[in-house]
Amino acid sequence: MAEQNTEAKLKNLLKQKKIQLWNPPYTDDDNQPGQQHMEELAQHCAPLLGLSVAEVGGALESVRVQAVNRGKGNKTYRETNVATLELLLPRDSRKDPKSKKTYLETRLDVLVQEVVDRIGDDHGLKYIKLILNGKTLCVDQRLDEQGVKNHSKMMVLKVSDAELKRQMSEEEQKKKEQNESLQRTQKGFQILSERDGSEDPDTTPFLEIADQKGNPLKIPHKERKALILAMGFHEKGRSLMKRKQYDNALCHLLQADQQFSKCDSALLTSVDNYAVLQLDIVWCYRALEALSCLDDGKSRLRRAEDCFLQCYGEQRERLRMIKGNTGREEVLFLRLYLLQSLLSYLEGNDGQAQQQLSKVESLFSRLCLDSEKMAQLMALGFSEREARLGLRACQGDLEAAANHISSRRQEQEELKQRERQKRRRRMEDISSLTEMGFSRRDAARALHRADGDVDKACEILQDSSRPAQLNNNNTEGAVSPEKVEQLLYLGFEREASEAALRLTGGDIQTATLLLLDNQGVLSPPSTSTSTPSSSTPSSTSPSSEEPTASSASTEDEELVSEVLDDISHHEEDYLDLTLEEESELIDTMKTYLSRGPTHSV
Repeated sequence: MAEQNTEAKLKNLLKQKKIQLWNPPYTDDDNQPGQQHMEELAQHCAPLLGLSVAEVGGALESVRVQAVNRGKGNKTYRETNVATLELLLPRDSRKDPKSKKTYLETRLDVLVQEVVDRIGDDHGLKYIKLILNGKTLCVDQRLDEQGVKNHSKMMVLKVSDAELKRQMSEEEQKKKEQNESLQRTQKGFQILSERDGSEDPDTTPFLEIADQKGNPLKIPHKERKALILAMGFHEKGRSLMKRKQYDNALCHLLQADQQFSKCDSALLTSVDNYAVLQLDIVWCYRALEALSCLDDGKSRLRRAEDCFLQCYGEQRERLRMIKGNTGREEVLFLRLYLLQSLLSYLEGNDGQAQQQLSKVESLFSRLCLDSEKMAQLMALGFSEREARLGLRACQGDLEAAANHISSRRQEQEELKQRERQKRRRRMEDISSLTEMGFSRRDAARALHRADGDVDKACEILQDSSRPAQLNNNNTEGAVSPEKVEQLLYLGFEREASEAALRLTGGDIQTATLLLLDNQGVLSPPSTSTSTPSSSTPSSTSPSSEEPTASSASTEDEELVSEVLDDISHHEEDYLDLTLEEESELIDTMKTYLSRGPTHSV
C-alpha cells in the first residue's frame, strides 16, 4: 500500500507540472528511458515528496513504464480490439524479479480458461487462479462477461493440485450457498413486501415503513416494495458483516443498492438508510482489500456524505430536532471520514488523508467510552448496547445517560402499548363488520384501505358487493359450467372462478384478468344472504377452518421467519459500533502517514 501511495503522489506531482514521461526526453524512440533526464527529475521530485532519490527514481521508472505500456495498449486496442492486461504475478514466477508487473495482450471475448492456460505456459505455473477486484474469475466465462477491460489489473495466485481441487469444491459450494442466500432473502422480503397489514400480524407478519418517530409512511405500492427489498437486503448484508463474511455481505449490499435505485430520490435523501448502505459497501471494499474499486468507493462516499447532510442538516440541526442529540450518529461520520482518509492516501494525497484522519481521531476520542461507566450502567440492569448508545448520546455523562436510557425504554413501552391497542381495536372492528355479513378477509382489507375508519370500510364493502347483486338475476348464465371449466383449465380454483364470473357478469376475459390481478384469490361476493360459513375464511380465522388459497405455504413462512431473524429488533443497531475495527484502521493509517510529510508543490 505504501508503494501505491508513493506512485500516486508522484503521478499527482507530474500531472501538476505537466510532465509526460512517455515522451522525450524521458522516453526515447525505442521506448527506453532517458537516463540522465530521469535521474535529474528524481533529484528534483525527491525533496518535494519528502522521499529519498532512490525511492523516487524507482517509482518514476515504474510510472514511466506504465505510461508507455498504456499508450501502446490503447493504440493496439483501438486498431485490433486486443486488450492489454496488467498481471501481478507471484514473486518467484516473475521473469524480472525487480519488476512487479507483467503485461498480457488478449482479446476480451475469450474464456478465462484460455488466458489461464497462456499464463501457465508463459510463466511455468501449473495451477493458478485470477483475481479481479477482489473476486476470482470463473474459468468457464469470458473475460468481458466478468468486467475485465483494457488495462484491467489482475492478480495471479498459485494453487497446488490438492488445493485446486479443494478450492474448486469450496468455491462451487460457496457460490451455491451465496446464490441460495440471495434468492431466499429476495423471496422472503418479496413475500413481506406484498403484505399490506390487512391480515392479523400475529399470524401473518408484515413490514411497515415508518419515520424516525415511528409514524407509518404512505408510499406508493411499487416504491414500497422496492424499499422493503432494499432494506431487507441491507439488513441481511449487515448481519453477514457482523460475522466477518464480507464477500457474501457485499453481494447482498449491492442487491440492496440496486433496489434503492428504484426509489424516488427525494425519499432516499429524507432518510439515512441509503447513506449508511454506501458506507457499508465501501467498508466491505476495505475489508476485502479491493483497492481496484477506488473510484467506485469515492463516488459512494460522496453520495453518503451528501445524503447525511440533507437528512441531518448542515449542522445536524434536523437530527437534533428529531432525537434531541447527535452523539449516536457521530459513529457514522467517524467511519465516513476514516474511509475518506484511506482513499485519499491511496490516491497519493497525504495532506487530505491527514486532515481527515485528524477529524477521525477527534471523534474517536469522544466516542471511545469509559469502561467503568459502561460497567456501572450495566450494573443498573441496562444492556451493553443501551449503555454504549446512552453514553454517546449524552457525551459520556453517566447520570444523563441513565436518565436517557430510562426515557427511551418508556417511549418504547408506550409505543408497544399503542400498537397493542391499535391491534385490539382493529380485531374488534373486523368482528363488527363480519357480523354484518361480510367475510373476515374482505372486512380486514376494507378496514386497511379505510385507514381504520369502520364506517368508510363498510361503504367500501357495500360498494364492492353491488356489482354482484346486480348480476344475481343473471347468475346462472354468468356462472355456467362451461365457463367455469375454462377457468379451471387455466389453473384457477373453482370457488374463485365462480366468484370472478359473478363479479364480471360471465365475461371470461375480464374474469381471467381479475383472477390474475388478485393472484387467483377471490372471496365469493359478500351479499345480504351470505353467511360466515360460506365466506372465504381470512388468515386470521381459527386454524380449524379450511385454509384459503392465499394462506402462505410452510416454505413461505419459513422464508419469512428466516429473513425476519436478520432484522435487528433494536432500531439503532446500525449505530452500535464497538469501534474495534475502526481503531485498527486508524493505527494503520497513522503508521503509513508517519513516513514523512507531503510538501506542497
